[in-house]
Amino acid sequence: MRWDKRSVESRIKKQCLPHPLRISSSDFTITSIIPRLKDGGAFVKFISPNPAQTESAIQEYLKQKRMKPWFSPFTRVRTFLVRGKPWLEDLYRFPSTRLKVEFVEGKELSQEALYALFRRYGKIADITVFPPGSKDLPKNAIIQFLRIRSATSARNCLHGFTVSEIESIAGNEGGVTMRILYERTMKTHWIRDWIMSHPRIMLPIVAAIVTTIVVWVFDPIRTFFIRAKVTHSLHFSENAYWNWIKKNTVDRFVFGKHNQELEDLSALWEERRDAIEQINGWLQESEDTFIVVQGPRGSGKRELVMDSVLRERKNVLLIDCELINEAHGDSATIAAIAAQVGYRPVFSWLNTISSFIDLAAQGTIGTSAGFSQTLENQFNKILQNTGVALKDIALSAKNDTEKDAAIADDEYLSANPNRRPIVVIDNFLHQDGNSSNPILHEKLADWASLLVHANIAHVIFLTNDIGFQKSLAKSLPDRVFCTIFLGDAQPESAKRYILHHLDDDAISITSNEKLLHELDDSIIALGGRLTDLEFLSRRIKAGETPRQAVEEIISASASEILKFYFLDGSEVAKHKWTPEQAWYLIKHLAESEELRYNEILLHDFFKSGEDAIQSLDQAEMISIVNRNGRPWAIRPGKPVYRAAYQRLMEDNVLRAKMDWISLKALCKKETEEIKKYEDELAVLAMIKKSGRRVDWLVKKMENCQQRIEDAEREMGILKKVLQKEF
Repeated sequence: MRWDKRSVESRIKKQCLPHPLRISSSDFTITSIIPRLKDGGAFVKFISPNPAQTESAIQEYLKQKRMKPWFSPFTRVRTFLVRGKPWLEDLYRFPSTRLKVEFVEGKELSQEALYALFRRYGKIADITVFPPGSKDLPKNAIIQFLRIRSATSARNCLHGFTVSEIESIAGNEGGVTMRILYERTMKTHWIRDWIMSHPRIMLPIVAAIVTTIVVWVFDPIRTFFIRAKVTHSLHFSENAYWNWIKKNTVDRFVFGKHNQELEDLSALWEERRDAIEQINGWLQESEDTFIVVQGPRGSGKRELVMDSVLRERKNVLLIDCELINEAHGDSATIAAIAAQVGYRPVFSWLNTISSFIDLAAQGTIGTSAGFSQTLENQFNKILQNTGVALKDIALSAKNDTEKDAAIADDEYLSANPNRRPIVVIDNFLHQDGNSSNPILHEKLADWASLLVHANIAHVIFLTNDIGFQKSLAKSLPDRVFCTIFLGDAQPESAKRYILHHLDDDAISITSNEKLLHELDDSIIALGGRLTDLEFLSRRIKAGETPRQAVEEIISASASEILKFYFLDGSEVAKHKWTPEQAWYLIKHLAESEELRYNEILLHDFFKSGEDAIQSLDQAEMISIVNRNGRPWAIRPGKPVYRAAYQRLMEDNVLRAKMDWISLKALCKKETEEIKKYEDELAVLAMIKKSGRRVDWLVKKMENCQQRIEDAEREMGILKKVLQKEF
């Protein structure tokens, strides 16, 4: 925008000058106008025989007219005669209410003299004159005005003005030239300096601002992506238009079975039809409880629920706890959790940076800045967003009819259980060595209970842990869970399943009685575990006979058991069970298909409690069978494990070694018992007590000693086996 001097001159003549001075004459003539945008005014050069009289006339006119500028309606236009030599500069210096007056020539002026010179331009708040003993040159004074307009007028009118003796208060102050500059009322970068000098205040404020921005900007985006994952709206494979194009183009050139996998599973699902119908019935009801499908690993729990029960359902969210447990570190765990529910964008790497910032703040100011969040807090936030998305999906069809739109959300969800999305939590309470995260399962159960209580979604838990009741009851204590136990397939169903998997190779087996008989024997040895049946069918497809395939599977299982439970000492030491406890169960399960649970607890190896047995069950070496709500029997972790246990028993050297280790552990326990009895006898001898208690202790010591002697005799025999055989 250009400054039009002619327009300024015209407005000054018409608005700011009395009528006699508007026309140029010998008494008053305007020679030039110098606008000062930075100072908010203008210099008007004029010729007049009496400048003081002209100033008085113009001031009186403006006082009577009380003209006010449009940009400042509470102030009026004023005019002053310039007495000094203005410095017309365009530096990066801006007006302020604070003026610095430097005395260039002569001595400095007193406060009285400065007040007399500057008061006419506006109200003065304070005048500060440096003491006479100050060594700063040139001498200066600070004048603080109340208004910035007064400061700009004084600076432009008095800069370069030489004070005469007549105008000064004291006669010895004359002949002083003033140089006036604007003094910054605020220091440079004062905001930045204040922030840096007050971290205890600013860091929490910055954290709150960042959190607010994240909630406002990213939470709606994350909820959208979660909703898209549940509804599959971004999956082209489930789009109707895409499927029509694919069906009429690419699929016309594909030959073979389109639903081979479903046909394979149908051979197995026929015997589980009751379970499928039961789960479908529960999903149509409005019961606020969990649906739990419990069974050993590899029994086909996910396939049953996802491919049979929920095959036609649209809004299904699958959360696999195993993938989350396998993540190492907080950042990887957060990324794994977010990937399961479709939570994006997720900045898991910022957690590490935030932790460093908090650590630095802790060392600097003594308190945490609050930037970093714990894994638990971030997990809760992801689940909270997921719950919001699930509720939006459940209520998406509420406004389709006037009747539904008129009722409350809770009533609508309770009356329409088929509208609710379904959350499937797979591998719940999964433990892989020491990688189990108890917080994960606890928070998932609490979140699932909120979904069920609010009728937002149906929740199905898939677990291989028989103790799921204890964990889920903490989150939903006043409900009875809808539970289905999924066991291994029957031999006939397992046979049909394998033949479906073999495709064309099935004809060569069914037409050969020898191979068909081998297949029957292999299924009996292998059992009905789904993963083992798939492994057997793949080996047969590779060209092996059923007998060769099952022998390889049994050998591989035996090697796996031997390595995990006995040979890897560093890993074994981390578990709650000992090698002799595992060997005792293997030895007896090789002889019998199942063992009495409480009978095992009575053995010396398991007198410490049930933790060892529970840990072996979680490690899938054994399987605990429940009946009437209590542990009833112990079976091998997989059906093929019994054959593997028998294979281990055939190794004389291994059997002798593990029996020797077991007997050695037994001797150690008996020795500890004897030491305990001896200590008690010593105490009784000191107090000179005798009687039945002493006799009982002596008898106990004799029994322990007898067991030690029997064990040492057996250990001697086993040593000979280890010395003679390889």
